[in-house]
This record gives sequence, C-alpha cells and structure tokens, in this order.
Amino acid sequence: MLGRRHEHQPVDIERALKGDYSGDATKRNLQLEAQAHIRVQRWIDDAGLAAPATSASSLRTIHRRFCEYLPPELLSIEDPLTRSYLPVVAGEFRMHDVVVGQHLAVSAGAVPRFLRRFEEAYAPLGKTETILAMAAMHHRMLWIHPFLDGNGRVARLMSHATLMHSLETGGLWSIARGLARNVVAYKAHLSACDQPRRNDLDGRGQLSEENLADFTQFFLSTCLDQVTFMERLMQPDRLRARILQWADLEVRTNALPHRAQSVLEALLYRGELPRADLPGIVGTGDRQSRRVVTALADTGAVISESSRAPLKLAFPAKLASQWMPGLFPEQVAS
Repeated sequence: MLGRRHEHQPVDIERALKGDYSGDATKRNLQLEAQAHIRVQRWIDDAGLAAPATSASSLRTIHRRFCEYLPPELLSIEDPLTRSYLPVVAGEFRMHDVVVGQHLAVSAGAVPRFLRRFEEAYAPLGKTETILAMAAMHHRMLWIHPFLDGNGRVARLMSHATLMHSLETGGLWSIARGLARNVVAYKAHLSACDQPRRNDLDGRGQLSEENLADFTQFFLSTCLDQVTFMERLMQPDRLRARILQWADLEVRTNALPHRAQSVLEALLYRGELPRADLPGIVGTGDRQSRRVVTALADTGAVISESSRAPLKLAFPAKLASQWMPGLFPEQVAS
C-alpha cells in the first residue's frame, strides 16, 4: 500500500486557514490536509484528549478528527496490487493487510492486539521514561500501521500530545515541525528501524536495536533543536528589532506610509491597540491613521475582528522569512 506525498507552502496553508483555496485541485487538497493537521493539533493543545495519546481510543480519535476535515477524494487509497481504491474510514482500524516500503505491517486482524500491548508498554511510563521512549513509541506506532492511511500524521500528533503532556510545552514548539525540517533523515531512520536485527549483539527482539538507538538520538536531538530554536526566535528584543527593521525598510522604499513603524512598536509594547489611540501615535488626523492601518493590514502585519475593534499584531507566513527567519520548513513530511 503506497502513501501520498504531502508538500505544502506556508503561504498556501495560511490561505487555507482563511478559507482561500487554490483553484488547482491537487494544491487545494494539500491545503485542506495541512489545515486538518493544524486544527487537530490546536484541539490537542486545548486539552482535547481525554486519555493518554498512546491509547487506542486516543489514536482513533486523532485519526477520526483529522479525516473529518478532509474531502472525499483524500479518503481513499490505491492498492498497488489490484489498482482498486479502498476507502479510508475515519477513526477505524484497517481491514486490509498492507506493505509500507519494504515493511510488511502486522495483519489487519492483529492490529487491536498489538495496540493493546503498545498502550500497556508506554502509557504507564513516568516523565523521564516517556521522554526516553518517545522515538520507540513513534516508530512502533508506525510499524503497527493501524490505519489504512494517515498513520504518519497520527504518529506525529501523538508524539506532539505526549511531549506536551510530559514536558508541559504549552504548544510553543512541536516535534512535527522538527521532523518536517529533517524529512529525509527522518524517513531514513524509520526505514532503518523496520530492519530485522543484524546479529546477537543487535538486541533481543525482532527488529534492530542499534537502528532504534540511532533514531532515538535523532529524535531527541530534534526536540532539543526545536526548543533552542524557538527560545532564540522568540526573544522579545530580537523579535522586536526584526519587525521594526522590516517596517523601516518598507517605509523607506514607500511600501508603507510614514509612521507605520510607530503603530507596530506600540503593538509590540501593548499587545493590542484601540483605534482611538491611533491618531496620537501616528501624530496626524484620523484619515492618515486609517491610511496607515489599511496599509499594514494589506501586508498582513496587523489584524482586527472588525473595523472598530482594536488592532492586534499578526505573524503572516509571507513575512516569516524576515520576522522569524527559519520558522518554516521547506516541505512537510508525508
């Protein structure tokens, strides 16, 4: 059973979240898929899971929620042997045997039994044990391959939820982003972990322990990289300097009206800005202040719920390379 490639551009994803979809059917479907992932991750961040992420019930819930956001054309997958299309049922374990790359997944009838053992092994672990076991948990879930399609998404969302609970990340960073930025190495490690043990020194189980240890080092290093990256990226002084430097350049090249920097600086300091305060900040009348706000809104730098609501700072994808360089990966893992 072959999976699909999932490549998205951040700007396209942002447009999808605003309901602006591409006219190209393939790109539109990819937008919807990325949108579904973001919505489920937000739901997880809001404490949506009632049971540990490693439980069969949570895995089914994550899969069901993800699939419910997808169009019908993304809820089927082609069997490479028969060339027929099989339906992907939201939240339901597969009823067919599958081959993923060189890996023959466990039989469909054995999936519930393997997931019970999966939950027994990982759900009771303490915080430190959970962190150390994260890579093994991630790979083993994919190795079982409980769903006909969408297992990669479910595995990354499961890992995100588990790390958020264990480390109390608050959703400030996500392992899914780190894995997407290292997608080639990520897939190579997963494939290596599917290999049988080489000899008597390579563990005692069916699969290679050395390859799993390598993946564990890669996985935890990726987590640390994401923590360090977000810590550096979100330092208030540096973030403020990058945003104001961008605004100054836009004003000097006449892309933004004069005093636009003042509005952004006030937003960075205050969080939100009542419209009644704008003339005083801009130093001109209402008409000029509205012109500044319109120009900033056109760039996506500021947003508001209505024409009278306070202004808030936005972080549009098209400005990420200047405001938060390195934030987005070039592609998203499939």
